[in-house]
Amino acid sequence: MRVIAGTARSIPLIAPEGNDTRPTTDRIKETLFNILQNDIAGSVFIDVFAGSGAMGIEALSRGSKRAYFIDNAKAAIASITANVKKCRFEDRSEIVKGEAAFAVERILSRLPGGERLIIFMDPPYDKGLETAVLSALGRFGRLSDEDIIILETSLYAPKEPIEEAGFEIIREKKYKNQKHLFLKRV
Repeated sequence: MRVIAGTARSIPLIAPEGNDTRPTTDRIKETLFNILQNDIAGSVFIDVFAGSGAMGIEALSRGSKRAYFIDNAKAAIASITANVKKCRFEDRSEIVKGEAAFAVERILSRLPGGERLIIFMDPPYDKGLETAVLSALGRFGRLSDEDIIILETSLYAPKEPIEEAGFEIIREKKYKNQKHLFLKRV
């Protein structure tokens, strides 16, 4: 696992030990960031269920002005911290240990208006953990049509929690074992 492009290109990243984290492969990460290439510069990237922090670090490397990393696992926080330091992004990063929905609400409430947000969620598959985060995002009044919300999920995840939280799927990119859903508030 490495940074694909940008100022930290080719820097190897570490993932937390064990089976609790499922890092996004370099190929899938590259595909996603090719889709986002015109939206990254100057954005604020929020990496929810961050694991190794690879997605937020890739965003910083490609021009995001700030990234927030959220995870509740001690091993994940240690990996994110080490990876951010290795890439020298400490001044543009904030690492938050805690429950995802609460952390997202806290971060969003502190951000000034007018910044493009990219919120990327990669929760453990088929456990419904994204539901609370989507509900928190649905309650947050500042999301605009310019903000991008991406959910990485298994191919067969139900869409009802997305709709119940007040979002619709505007784009779907399928891979071999997972998909990225691009969401917009209804």
